[in-house]
Amino acid sequence: MRNLVAGGLFATLIAGSALASGLEIVVEGEANGTITVDLLEDVAPAHVAQITALAADGKYDGVVFHRVIDGFMAQTGDVEHGRMGQDLRRAGTGGSDLSDLPAEFSDVPFEKGVVGMARSQSPDSANSQFFIMFDAAPFLNGQYTVVGRVIGGQDVVDAIKRGTGANGAVIGQPDMMKTVTVTD
Repeated sequence: MRNLVAGGLFATLIAGSALASGLEIVVEGEANGTITVDLLEDVAPAHVAQITALAADGKYDGVVFHRVIDGFMAQTGDVEHGRMGQDLRRAGTGGSDLSDLPAEFSDVPFEKGVVGMARSQSPDSANSQFFIMFDAAPFLNGQYTVVGRVIGGQDVVDAIKRGTGANGAVIGQPDMMKTVTVTD
């Protein structure tokens, strides 16, 4: 498990979340445009703090949408293995150098435009990867941490290049997050 640097980084994460209220994600590829996300600090403060710290540090810039399942969701955020120019066959297997986070489950339902944290089988394994819903998926409710909602650019989300097969792996040139900026 990854560990936070004692004290300082944790304070930076918490301070960053208090100032953050959203993300602007500029997407390039088959989908081109900007996705605006309202972050839900009151629902998942630790997860929002981690995402905003990674975004503010430029860690999400150039990261691809590696798993995209039509009618379900588009997943991105592998800051370790998901950057253009890397072996994208490993995309989706990494995280960041920050700690995995304990789940912050809520009663916010997984509907179209909801942003949730990706994780392994352990509920306490979310790190940097997240997904944006194409449609409602009630079977995720209470099982994954909700961190935000798309408030602009759902048409851009809907245009993201789809993957193939049951796991939604994107073949060829995937769409990517050119830049991810924290907004007030």
